[in-house]
Amino acid sequence: MKRISIKDVALKAGVSIASVSYVLNNKIDSRIPKETIDKVKQAAEELNYRPNNIAKSLKTQRTHIIGLVVADIANPYFSQLARIIEDEANKLGYTLLIGSSDENAEKFEALINMFADRQADGLIIAPVENSQKCLLKLQKQKIPFVLIDRYLSGIEADSIQINNYNISQKVTEHLVNEGYKNILLVAYKTELQHLLQRTQGFLDTLEKNHLQIHKNQVLLIDKDAIDQDINTGLDSILSNTEKPDAVFFTSNKLAVSGLKKLTKSGVSIPQEIAVAAFDETEAYELFPVSLTYVKQPLSAIGTTAVQMLDKKINTKLLPLQNVILHAELHIGESTKSKHN
Repeated sequence: MKRISIKDVALKAGVSIASVSYVLNNKIDSRIPKETIDKVKQAAEELNYRPNNIAKSLKTQRTHIIGLVVADIANPYFSQLARIIEDEANKLGYTLLIGSSDENAEKFEALINMFADRQADGLIIAPVENSQKCLLKLQKQKIPFVLIDRYLSGIEADSIQINNYNISQKVTEHLVNEGYKNILLVAYKTELQHLLQRTQGFLDTLEKNHLQIHKNQVLLIDKDAIDQDINTGLDSILSNTEKPDAVFFTSNKLAVSGLKKLTKSGVSIPQEIAVAAFDETEAYELFPVSLTYVKQPLSAIGTTAVQMLDKKINTKLLPLQNVILHAELHIGESTKSKHN
């Protein structure tokens, strides 16, 4: 079937090709009569004309496509962020394509290569562990990108992060101030810097408050065996005579799994064990007690990422930007004071 061209629209409307081009590319000015505009639009609609974006991108060297690589689209944190990024990208005239790496370096690289093959104008990336080589290759290809949520050591790139260390300190300080002394941290086994900062903020706050740090202070969880590791780990910890009086989960996935386990084990929250978590999810609403959690500035992360990338696409040789946004501590009933 023959593709309808601008020439076909011009013939049907009885106007010049130049007039059709002006109207369909929204470059209308007072020199084009309203009658001509109406004729062109009607002819385009009747012929079911669709612009040839491939030809257009060859001419402009732009596809107006942005690629977004998230770590796990099933995680409410990333799905909400993707929606915000898509809305902001649309406002600036971009189409957003989304890929989920599932925290897998090979899948991550395949997605990056796919977006490069699609000639995306730029990428917004939540990198995975061991993806430095892939990002260095991207820099050599001169494809603009912005890192969100995480950053990797050894990669000099534009990034948007939150104050992971400080907000983790704030959560721990809140628990200490509420009278909790034997606080367990549940965190991932990882080399990702933003997660390590959360652990460090926790440990430094315990030390600052002269609370003893013992070998069972941090329960490390494999990202590929969350439920299994949490069940085994909490079973072991809850059977100790020195049970924790509070638990701080460093992600919403860990928190949901941990809350299920604590509930099944008959643990009363916060009477027996207080609970605080990173990030929000609708799943928290299923628990009878309102949760204390870290609320990330999703709207600011998403809009800033798109605006930063748009500037990088349109202006070469911009200095690197590393933006740190501030998360908030939302206090619920799950960390109610031991003194009450």
